[in-house]
Amino acid sequence: MSFLEIKNISKNFVNHQALNDVSLSVPEGKIFGLLGPNGAGKTTLIRIINHITVPDSGEVWFEGKKLDAEHVLQIGYLPEERGLYKKMKTGEQALYFAQLKGMKRSEAMEKLKYWFQKFEIESWWNKKVEELSKGMQQKVQFIVTILHEPKLLIFDEPFSGFDPINVNILKEEILNLKKNGSTIIFSTHNMASVEELCDNIALINNSKKVLDGDVNDIKQQFKQNVYDLHFKGSFDKFSASVTADYKIESVRQENGNTVCRVKLLNGTTTNQLLSGMLQYGEIVGMNEVIPSINDIFIQVVEGENN
Repeated sequence: MSFLEIKNISKNFVNHQALNDVSLSVPEGKIFGLLGPNGAGKTTLIRIINHITVPDSGEVWFEGKKLDAEHVLQIGYLPEERGLYKKMKTGEQALYFAQLKGMKRSEAMEKLKYWFQKFEIESWWNKKVEELSKGMQQKVQFIVTILHEPKLLIFDEPFSGFDPINVNILKEEILNLKKNGSTIIFSTHNMASVEELCDNIALINNSKKVLDGDVNDIKQQFKQNVYDLHFKGSFDKFSASVTADYKIESVRQENGNTVCRVKLLNGTTTNQLLSGMLQYGEIVGMNEVIPSINDIFIQVVEGENN
């Protein structure tokens, strides 16, 4: 059994089905990307895992046990809607949240000082939250989320509002958390971050799971026999020779070479393609085009919606 098992979860609100028989397995020690368009049901599922709401049917299992209120202390949740008290001092508030998660004040103080120094926000300890920039507030909330070292971390759009430098800082910390044994659910619309961080993904669309698995396996599954060939020679003659066995999808110039994107058809092999091209010039490079998670997201969602 996986670290976290979502079993046949359904949830209805008035005139709206948020989740329809969704099942997922989140492996231990991995970063699991929870993807989907706005309104797909991701936030509802996250709230069910956090015991904020309950499903109409189905179960959640945490480390082999049915999810219970006692497990909440082992979960760290950074919601998309940030929830700091604006009139409260930053350090005082961070201490308050840490103690709500079961930490002793002395332990929380020691760890908070470490993280405030690491994120270079120690000078803001006695400032009210409303005096902090949005990015500073998000750093504080990130610290509060991870401080009690929960087994499961859930980040919902964690990079929202951050500049590129701070996005990279947070990415490094998320990878460090994984390295130190945390299991992480990562919900975002930023597909580039999914490519960088996630080991596994699940895609939810219109309340249903439509895709899940290992990121590399999914990318292999969706590749379409397309190759980029870096060609030096008479490209016009090669282009004129193209048969129904392959299709030229695009052509560009790069470093003095012609880069030709070719889709193989009718069972044509790369060797046959290369033999055809070598009659007209020199192949200086070749690579298979593997679809990005962004491409796969669009393809699957548009396919489901049509």
